[in-house]
Amino acid sequence: MSAAPLSPQARYAVLIAAFLALVFDGVELGLMPVASLSVSQSLLGDAFTPTAGGDWFARFTAALMLGAAIGGITLGSLGDRIGRTRAMGISILMYSIFAALGGFAKTQEQMLLLRFMVGLGVGGLWPNSIALVSECWPGASRPLVSGAMMAGLNLGILILSQLVRFWPVTPDSWRWLFHFAGAPAVLGFLVLTFLPESPRWLASRSLKKSPVAPLWELFQPALLRFTLVGILVSAIPMIGAWSASKWMIPWADSVAGTGHPGYKAAVQGWWALGAVLGSFAGAQLAGWLGRRLSYCLISAATVLITLALFQLTEPLAPSFKPVVFFQGFTATLFFGWLALYLPELFPAHVRATGSGLAYNSGRFATAAGVLLTGFLFTVLGGNYATIGSLCALIYALGIVVIWWAPDTTEKSLDK
Repeated sequence: MSAAPLSPQARYAVLIAAFLALVFDGVELGLMPVASLSVSQSLLGDAFTPTAGGDWFARFTAALMLGAAIGGITLGSLGDRIGRTRAMGISILMYSIFAALGGFAKTQEQMLLLRFMVGLGVGGLWPNSIALVSECWPGASRPLVSGAMMAGLNLGILILSQLVRFWPVTPDSWRWLFHFAGAPAVLGFLVLTFLPESPRWLASRSLKKSPVAPLWELFQPALLRFTLVGILVSAIPMIGAWSASKWMIPWADSVAGTGHPGYKAAVQGWWALGAVLGSFAGAQLAGWLGRRLSYCLISAATVLITLALFQLTEPLAPSFKPVVFFQGFTATLFFGWLALYLPELFPAHVRATGSGLAYNSGRFATAAGVLLTGFLFTVLGGNYATIGSLCALIYALGIVVIWWAPDTTEKSLDK
């Protein structure tokens, strides 16, 4: 059975809803880098030290990544079972409600659990929104649409950075930010109630005669190579982003201190501005240069610019913000690339599951990697530049791994 396309109005509704969901997803991802030290100072009280603050930042990040990994796989699989739209709405409600509850946390342990729960929704949104948009838009528009979607994720981080510049996050005033992060629950209800379903998913369901077990199917011989490749090419930028580049915000916060209360937000704003442009450009680059060559060049460039960030400049130096901007641009080229590439690896009936598994499996390694870097951070005496430089080398793996990946440049999503 062929899939009847949606009307133009319905396709734009899908695109706008998914874009907004990813914008709010970006808010959730950018929240703890700007709030973590203030949260820890508030909840730890006299027990707070700068090293303890960095260690707790690593724990909060690891909890979010672990939740996102589990959510991406389970809610991605749910999207192949009950529909992209319903799974997307559930994901939005999860990350919104549990983020808002963070504003009531009384201990670090409570916040740690809530960040894990937020991660479930954060992880579940990506595969379902990307699969939904990829299937609702024609192939000729996909690089543009995929780039716009991933730009939305980093636009959320940019909006958050500007918000906290005007209303600074401090140990005495941070709970409002978590309550604000609960606002997207309204969007979740609207998605569940009104958003149309993917016609290609509906067609694929009508053709399936046996019970669906998409997660198991991904590890059968026909799809095993694609699954493993998807995991590898997703894991490298995911681990690199959270084990290396995300340390720049608490680094800036620790150096600027109370003398420059808006500096950390300004730094995140420069990074997010570069990331908005980079995540949009990544899909275009993949379309122009092909999937393999573009990924290889992005990997090499990200190694160099991340090393430059941690070795050739430092917070409060005039060159720091421009280098942060270029690091944000380069490191997020990966994610526009992934939004285009991952749906091409998998057939429609396992597309959300496959994309979710590939994109989020790296978060298991990221959670472990961030905890390890938190340990190394303590061992190295709280040296942000050293830990960031060591982790930057993760990106170099992409230069080699990509040549085992299939080239999907000419592949259609009709099946």
